[in-house]
Amino acid sequence: MTSLTLPAAPVRDILERAFAEDAPGGDITSQLLIPAEARATAVLGARVPGIFSGGTVFRDAMKFVDADTEVELLVADGEAFDAGEHLVRVSGRARSVLLAERVGLNLAQRMSAIATKTAEFVRLVEGTRARITDTRKTTPGLRILERYAVRCGGGANHRYSLSDAVLAKDNHLAVMTGGDPLKLTALLKAAKAQLGHTTHFEVEVDRAEQIEPVLAAGVDTIMLDNFSIDELRAGVLQVAGRAIVEASGNVNVHTVADIAAAGVDVISIGGLTHSVAALDLGLDVTLSSSEALTASSLG
Repeated sequence: MTSLTLPAAPVRDILERAFAEDAPGGDITSQLLIPAEARATAVLGARVPGIFSGGTVFRDAMKFVDADTEVELLVADGEAFDAGEHLVRVSGRARSVLLAERVGLNLAQRMSAIATKTAEFVRLVEGTRARITDTRKTTPGLRILERYAVRCGGGANHRYSLSDAVLAKDNHLAVMTGGDPLKLTALLKAAKAQLGHTTHFEVEVDRAEQIEPVLAAGVDTIMLDNFSIDELRAGVLQVAGRAIVEASGNVNVHTVADIAAAGVDVISIGGLTHSVAALDLGLDVTLSSSEALTASSLG
């Protein structure tokens, strides 16, 4: 599994924006109902099995509100857990815990959902050469967290942004060639000649007849978009190791094993991030005196 680390600065920026949105003037409910001196303990628990991601983000959310809040991570990011298992334990000022709860929980639930979904796809392609990767179909502003969650699930990351690598898709090719496919190789070669040697060059094709003109330009990766399984097998044979072969489109839990078995190197899946449902995690909070304060999550 690739390194499971998150840089502190962008996480803090996300939390700043999240709390400015969720509590611009503080938590008036807790300020009204909870004594300032009240202390609480809380446990982040799993109501369904999954793969954990976002534990450190949950911790940082708690400490963003109150640096004195104590947070113990009981399950590490990237680890599997069962329903009923405790993932994180929190202790601190009750008002602080309640203020931080929703932001921390929202992020951990989404990240764990992505990690869990990714792990399912990774399991389905075991024994093949295919790597499961994400796409840029992420929540604006949360890409760094969602990409991290993919790694927690055992997947890999595609290019992070438009600035990182060249990926010429169907619309690019249409504009470039003006509808004349005979121009494709020469135009791609000319474009590649302008790149530094470290910049990756990938081209998407949606028809088999585009494969050879694209390969002739010396690209690094060729993406076979929405190819059938038979077309993928034929495409892999045609490429014959001259470029990395990526499959994209119509990828789900029912098709991914056959796509991987066709011999592709990479399978990119937008659904890892763009359409997951939050994993069912909950925060159970009690007063340190053992008097029940609240169960589950508020709001």
